[in-house]
Amino acid sequence: MNIVLIHGMGRTPLSMLMLSQRLRSKGHSTKLFGYSPTLESFEPCQQRLVRFIQRVSATDPYALIGHSLGCVLIRSALTHLHEQPQPPAACFFLAPPSQACKAAKFFADNPIYRLLMGEMGQLLANEAFMEALPVPTMPTRVYAGTGGPIGKFSPFGDIPNDGILSVEEVQGALPNPVILMPSVHTFIMYSRQVADDIAHALTGFENST
Repeated sequence: MNIVLIHGMGRTPLSMLMLSQRLRSKGHSTKLFGYSPTLESFEPCQQRLVRFIQRVSATDPYALIGHSLGCVLIRSALTHLHEQPQPPAACFFLAPPSQACKAAKFFADNPIYRLLMGEMGQLLANEAFMEALPVPTMPTRVYAGTGGPIGKFSPFGDIPNDGILSVEEVQGALPNPVILMPSVHTFIMYSRQVADDIAHALTGFENST
């Protein structure tokens, strides 16, 4: 199956390379989409993602994999992708912010954060924007990390988290229960467990078509 991988905020396509290579070893064709929150605003980036997907997918079945902000870009693009002859066969979301998250709200007024993360970083703290994102109707698997700190000195208290997002913030309005992984937010895409689960799910999707 063709697979498009979209990295998270503050990362580059290289962060998805290991996952891409693991899926290629299972016989899938992968493409990496890159963007820059510092240099791009959200809507033009979303439109560029839609065009990229249209070019690489053509009429063949394809799946989308996003990490963090990449998942927000995917969800925002779904309305446009549903209008195409070939919508996504499946989506895989790795540590997606599925509601306006505490971390984004905390940093929203920080001038360095505003400079580096631009409009996209601000949108992650915008409750109206996050609530309006389309909910996937195709098969979707959502992965939440639980490798973050908990306890007395953790900003999350005793709530399971990946160091950036709580499991509750990953779940948000997404319909399917999240799949818990012992990973932290920044490195969840490197998890062998995540790659194996995605590959297994893709095999099931291919066999059902």
